[in-house]
Amino acid sequence: MNIERITAGYLPELPGLREAELQWHVLPFERGGVRLEVSVPLLTGPQMHALAAHVRRAADRHLRAMPVAEIIDAIDRAIARLLDRSDPYRRQAETWLPVVSGYDADMVRLGLTGFFKTFRAAQLRRFVAEDFANPAVLDGFQPAPKGGAVRAFGPDLLMHSWAGNVPALSLWSLVCGLLVKAPAIGKLASAEPLFAGWFARLLAEVHPPLADCLAVVWWSGAGGVDGADGADGADGGGAAALHAEADTVLAYGGNQTLQALRQRLPVTTRFLPHGHKLGFGMVGAAALDTLKAPAVARLAAWDVMRYDQQGCYSPHVFYVERSAPVSARAFADYLAAELANLQRRFARRPLELEEGAAVARWQQSVEWSGDAQQLLGPVDAPWSVAYSDSLQPLAPTALYRTIAVVGVDRLDDAVPVVAAQRDYLQTAGIAASPEQLYRLAGLLGAAGVTRISAIGSMSMPEAGWHHDGRFNLLDLVRMTEIEQSAEAAAQPFAPYAD
Repeated sequence: MNIERITAGYLPELPGLREAELQWHVLPFERGGVRLEVSVPLLTGPQMHALAAHVRRAADRHLRAMPVAEIIDAIDRAIARLLDRSDPYRRQAETWLPVVSGYDADMVRLGLTGFFKTFRAAQLRRFVAEDFANPAVLDGFQPAPKGGAVRAFGPDLLMHSWAGNVPALSLWSLVCGLLVKAPAIGKLASAEPLFAGWFARLLAEVHPPLADCLAVVWWSGAGGVDGADGADGADGGGAAALHAEADTVLAYGGNQTLQALRQRLPVTTRFLPHGHKLGFGMVGAAALDTLKAPAVARLAAWDVMRYDQQGCYSPHVFYVERSAPVSARAFADYLAAELANLQRRFARRPLELEEGAAVARWQQSVEWSGDAQQLLGPVDAPWSVAYSDSLQPLAPTALYRTIAVVGVDRLDDAVPVVAAQRDYLQTAGIAASPEQLYRLAGLLGAAGVTRISAIGSMSMPEAGWHHDGRFNLLDLVRMTEIEQSAEAAAQPFAPYAD
């Protein structure tokens, strides 16, 4: 077996944090006859305190003084390199992200390109304008419509805690932190420990003043004070130190992990979690004629296939209207055929024993439901479509390209069962007429849905989307206001005052 070794994470040049002075933990990955050993930095409490102080000082010197337009330009130059398939960082990403994630190499390649394109300069300017009517408030005090002036300040120290379900997902929060000029320390996901460190290094290359404003480290689990979380309890004391230092925590992951992290933070820490969600689709009769239905099914299959439904925006159920030239059952057949086609192009990653058992249990539950549901296609296929002609609740499938199709008389009939999952709603993909789209959007928004996309775009959010219905940048900042009374009271003290 061919063994390759990579050092992950990113630390600025600082006494006490040189490679030989750190403890390193090895995360092993194997795929296609290649064993990849990823070494990640594990910091002690004193090392983490020193690191936090360093990135704060660096941000005060460099990052906070940079106009947001200059930050956008630096990010854009880094993204331009990531879009260049001849660039060393892009080549690393295409080579090693399929190994650590298990996803098909072409799926990863196409996914990275689509994802990176949402972070070009024009998109980032839209992103900032989405949250700030006047983006200049990030650079200095600006006149407020009600009088006085206002300015936005980012966190004193931002902690990122990333999930590893989708490659390069860390880019989203890293960019958010940079746009609000926050010094940041990120915690790598054990399932994908590579990209965040690469991006930090690339950013330091394209704009050296930023080199000391970021750091990327690792510990296992949520990081308890006693280091007892995670498979091996690897903590080093750095987790507790960072939990005490950070005033804002932006976290992604499973609900249990997020709850464990919340319990370890001081009550004064701003905690911004993004946990598990349930996505679904709706297909109206207007999209179900003999020409449109196959095309919609093809797009729906892409949403199911991308990263094997591991994204929070991935669909679990498609509700399909019956009163159409193409029946709901025929749509399910089209979807099954398209998933079979995509398997030939982008093979599902090999499943771990527990994952395969979960898929088998889901298939078994469908088969044992009697006439309520039917399992379409071979049981041993690397995809599964369950069809029901009676209304079914919105419930998670087994993932890994398992999807339910439910026939309904009217899409409105599905709204109550969707609303029952209010706490877990985020993305709905809709194929319907403009009038039906807006009517459903109103009903689904009231039920708790925060994002409505086209089918085929469910797993490709637009730049600046309001993740879980929140403001990506506004949630990170605090606003400081100079009231009109203070401005007026200052006038008599001016050198030009009579």
